[in-house]
Amino acid sequence: MIIAKPEERRVGRTGTTRRHALMAAGAATAGLLTGCSQDSPALDSPAGIAEAARTERALRVRAAGTHRELLGQYDAAIKRHPGQRERLDPLRAAVVRQLAALTPERPESASPAAPPSAAPSVSVTAAAPAPGSPAVPSEPAAALRALAAIERRTSDAHTAALMEAPPELARLLASLAAASAAHAYLLTEGSRS
Repeated sequence: MIIAKPEERRVGRTGTTRRHALMAAGAATAGLLTGCSQDSPALDSPAGIAEAARTERALRVRAAGTHRELLGQYDAAIKRHPGQRERLDPLRAAVVRQLAALTPERPESASPAAPPSAAPSVSVTAAAPAPGSPAVPSEPAAALRALAAIERRTSDAHTAALMEAPPELARLLASLAAASAAHAYLLTEGSRS
């Protein structure tokens, strides 16, 4: 009899491992703890402030790109499997809200550290699958599993970015990582009969 390591045991019958669930919870906690620290040496000088703004902007652009790809996958799955619309629409709507949180509109009188041309756009009404993205599987259950895998990758990407992120963005990324892990769970849990 083969026994899985405790950290690799599956949660329910969903394919979500205990390790992945704990990583998402840890990411959320790390983001909150990072946000509590007020001792940021980067804010000691104007150059440090500008560098922190560039880092935050780059992380937001990268995270928003990941969410745009995810949104495109939801749109492609809904188009391929219209019978799954009722199940996928709430998750897609959450991704739209998350993307909007990552790409806040900048006032036209932006500071020199954040030029308006560098601000990411907020257009999230329609998205197309990313070029070269995998096709949506023909079976609805397989399509849901594929979406769950993309949500897990999104969660992992946000978790990896936490160490570079300034406190406020770290809290947001931790929340988004946890939300993506929850979406992955919901997509796989409900696909089991």
